Formats: sequence, C-alpha cells, structure tokens
Amino acid sequence: MAESESGADKSEEPTEKRLRESREKGQIARSKELNTLAVTLGGFGGLLAFGGSLGNAMLNIMRGNFALPREVIMDERSMALWLAASGQMALEALFPLFVLLLVAAIVGPIALGGWLFSAEAMAPKFSRMNPLAGLKRMFSLQALVELLKALAKFTLVLLVGIVVLSAWQDDLLAIAHEPLESAIMHAAIVVGWSALWMSCGLILIAAVDVPFQLWSNRQKLMMTKQEVRDEYKDSEGKPEVKQRIRQLQREMAERRMMQAVPEADVVITNPTHFAVALKYDPAKGSAPVLLAKGGDFLALKIREIANEHRVMVLESPALARAVFYSTELDQEIPAGLYLAIAQVLAYVYQLRQYQAGKGKRPAPLPDLPIPPDLRRDE
Repeated sequence: MAESESGADKSEEPTEKRLRESREKGQIARSKELNTLAVTLGGFGGLLAFGGSLGNAMLNIMRGNFALPREVIMDERSMALWLAASGQMALEALFPLFVLLLVAAIVGPIALGGWLFSAEAMAPKFSRMNPLAGLKRMFSLQALVELLKALAKFTLVLLVGIVVLSAWQDDLLAIAHEPLESAIMHAAIVVGWSALWMSCGLILIAAVDVPFQLWSNRQKLMMTKQEVRDEYKDSEGKPEVKQRIRQLQREMAERRMMQAVPEADVVITNPTHFAVALKYDPAKGSAPVLLAKGGDFLALKIREIANEHRVMVLESPALARAVFYSTELDQEIPAGLYLAIAQVLAYVYQLRQYQAGKGKRPAPLPDLPIPPDLRRDE
C-alpha cells in the first residue's frame, strides 16, 4: 500500500477531481518501451517496405557522383548544383520512411494515456535540481524497474540478434560474391528483416512495462482519507459556510411561506405543536394544496398571521399531524385525506355563511376519517 509524505496510507481511490488535475499537470501513464517499440517497428518496417526504392536511389546517387564529367569537377557552381540534386534525390527516397517514423513517434505516446499537451508539465521545476531528491529517485522502485528493463532489453535483443544472424549467415556470406547492385539490394533486405525481428523482441518488454506504468501511475494518484476529506471540503465548501447557506435558504422559504398564509382557506392546528395552511381552488378542480406548515414557533406564527387576516383556524390534532408529515409545501394533499379535508372545507364554508347571516350554525366537526397509514401519533 502506498504512503504519503506524512506517512499516512494512501488507501483511497483517486477522485475525479484528482484525476482531472493530474492530467492537467501532465501526470499520466506513459511507457518509454511502448514508444521505442512503435518507432523501431515503424522504422524497420518502413525500411522493408521502401527498401527497394531506397536501394535504387542510392545506386543512382553513387553512379552519378562516381562518374562526374571533368567540366563538372572543375566548376564550383556545377559541383554545388550536383550536390543539391543528389540531396534532393536522397530526400525524395527517404521522405516516405520519415513520414512513417513521424506517425510511429506520434502514435506510440498517445496509445497509452491519449493525446495531452500540458504547459505545466513543460515548465521548469527547480525541485528536480535537489541532489537529495535525485539520490532518492536513483534508489527508488522506479529506478530498480528501469534497471531491470534495461538488462532485459539487452538480453532479449542479444538473444534475438544471435538467432537472426545465425539464420541469415548464408545470405551474409553470399553478399560478398554478388554484383554490386544485387548485393546492395540483398544487404538491405537482410538488414531490414534482421532489425525487424530484433525489434519484435521489445514486444515482451512493452507488454510488461505498460501494465506496470498504469499501476505505478495509479499508485501515485492514490489518496489518504484526510486528502479525500480535505478535497470534499474544498469542493463542497466549509461546513460553517454550508450551514449558513442552509440557514438563509430556510429563512427565505419561511418568509415565502408566511406570505402565502393569508391566501389559505383554512389553518388546521394541533392546537399548539403543528399548524398547516390549506387552499382549495374549485376552478382548477384539483385537490387542496398545502401553502404553509410548521411546528412550535412556526406554528404559532402561522396562527398569528391567519388571525390577522381572518383566515379560519380549526383544531384537529390528528389531521394536522397527518397533513404535516405526508405533504410538502406547494403540493396537493394525498388521496387518503381527501374525505377529511373535504369535511373541513365544507364546515368552513357553512361557518362563514352563518357568520354572514346566510345560514344556520353548522354542527361541530365529527371525528375525521384518517387512514391508518397516514395517521401520526404524538
């Protein structure tokens, strides 16, 4: 298990923020062995693919430069032009190989970790000039792995080289007895295939190095529990600030709620612990909506506002508790309370008619039907 500089165990997986920041800093998994493999395979594969044209171009350049006319040799300007023409022929012959090498040099790094350009990674770091840090890197696990990789590469390339040269021994000896043109072509083929097979020996090294680099980079990004907590505080804000924000949000919600109480048709109380304000709009044809609710101090405040604006206040402890716990602000009451609320609204309507001198005094409210699943005891 990895340890931080403070000695704490890095037991936590890196967060998305940590991964994003590490990528911005250029700290991603890279494999030098994969890059080397891509360039060598691309280069020697290109040598085999374009070896014929390269050999012909070399022959033409040699023929032209070893058989210069006397007037060209004696003229400095002609020599310069001849040199430029030879260079152009060489570049034209080498251009496909250079393009292939360029592609391999780009594909190799981005095959692991993807494309990344980080200005921060390019900036000079004076901490790397610290001799003690350099000694620490020299005797680190990473340095040991690099040493083992170098020894493995040397051994593999040596063994593959011995096998390849042994297989091509007859061809190498035959080149000495061939005409110049065929010898050059034959030599190019032998060198190309020999180098390609020796490069294939690096596949094993890359196959081991790539998983190791992924694991090593992951270990470097692992976090301690304290780092995770600190990051959470930084991203989510300090607890004191969040508590203050929540307090302000509650105060704003309470102010909006109190402003809606005068629009209520009825306020049902516990009578002291709970208060809920309901409004029913027959034009919409929907169920009654909860405009405000509160307990203790808020309940008292709701009753005071209701009395100031002559909103009917009724005592029904069981119904008040049921509405309080089952319904959120600005939501319709549950279907199970429709009958009980309908009786309350009907009683309020009859009582208002009586107070206006347009009807008889209504009978007291009976026991309201509240389903067991919505009933809440004190």
